[in-house]
Amino acid sequence: MRHCISIILGAALLALAGTALSYDEEEAPEGVDYVFSWPFIDTSDMAPRGGTTTGPEPEAVAEPTEAWRSLRAEGLDKVERDRRAILAMAGAYRASFDFLETVGFSAGFEPAKPYRSWGTEYVYVVADEPDFISLQHILVMVIEQEDGSLSEPFVTKHWRQDWRYEDTDLHEHVGHGIWQRTTLSEAQAEGRWTQAVFQVDDSPRYESHGEWVHYPTHSAWQGSETRRPLPRREFSVRDDYDVLVGSNRHTILPTGWTHEQDNLKAVITEGGDLDPERPFVARETGVNRYQRITGFDFSPGDEYWEATADFWALVRDAWAERFEAHDRIRFEARVDGDSMMMTLFGMAGDIAEGEPFDPEQSRQEIEALFERHVEP
Repeated sequence: MRHCISIILGAALLALAGTALSYDEEEAPEGVDYVFSWPFIDTSDMAPRGGTTTGPEPEAVAEPTEAWRSLRAEGLDKVERDRRAILAMAGAYRASFDFLETVGFSAGFEPAKPYRSWGTEYVYVVADEPDFISLQHILVMVIEQEDGSLSEPFVTKHWRQDWRYEDTDLHEHVGHGIWQRTTLSEAQAEGRWTQAVFQVDDSPRYESHGEWVHYPTHSAWQGSETRRPLPRREFSVRDDYDVLVGSNRHTILPTGWTHEQDNLKAVITEGGDLDPERPFVARETGVNRYQRITGFDFSPGDEYWEATADFWALVRDAWAERFEAHDRIRFEARVDGDSMMMTLFGMAGDIAEGEPFDPEQSRQEIEALFERHVEP
């Protein structure tokens, strides 16, 4: 039962990021020094919001990893080196997440509080094929409690990234819960990889394309600009914009990797066009750093993923079938007060706790859920 509670709480903690895990202005820690801020305005209340908990200090890997050495091997063709760069993101990490508004587009603009959080997560290889790689992130969090003791591990299925080589069939976010098909020409796709990013419940987030470039110091992939829904860190606290319009850069390093974002906070009309009078609210920079660690116990995440992987494969299949069948779909995350994310997490949690997994029954339940939340 304790393990079940940890899994459920892990999902709740993730869903409530920015509220349950944030602090009020009165509780902001003293002496917070947030570099790259706004030097000509009063930033006394600009302490970052986000997770304020602490956990055990894992041991950081100091020497280049085997994945890095494999990536830097001589004699590889370009595609294989690209593949090894993507696969180098798998493994055990301590991650930090920082977001800061850097430009405001209105007179008298006042930036929102920066966002900062952290996590310990393992990135699993779900698929490794010549032209397709899928990576699933699983958070395993151990929190230091008020009495100094450590909590039981919180296990939460996090985001997923799917990479396809020379892919011409993309689904991109339009706004207002709508994704539509975008087709690239063969010339546009040549030598490039698409990255499709999915949220914790495997619902779509964004998909972009770009080319991997390799240097002696690092390998990097710069994605094309795409729209994406408001992230969890924003949708519970912001109502002044509708979508992020952004691009991503993934950089592979000897002992980890980084995920940088350049986002415009955009206002759109009911039809999905940029608002003609006030299209953008602010520009935001995001830097997520993944540092390879050793000695941290990720076995609860292993157990969860081993127990639930087949269930989540059915969820992925349900999404894939709809993307294949329709050029345009609408997703409602909440219908009549019911959250698709929490329903799916509950179903997976039961399986993780030992409830027999019946593929056909799960498929029927997933289909019924999709009938409520996903429509052409």
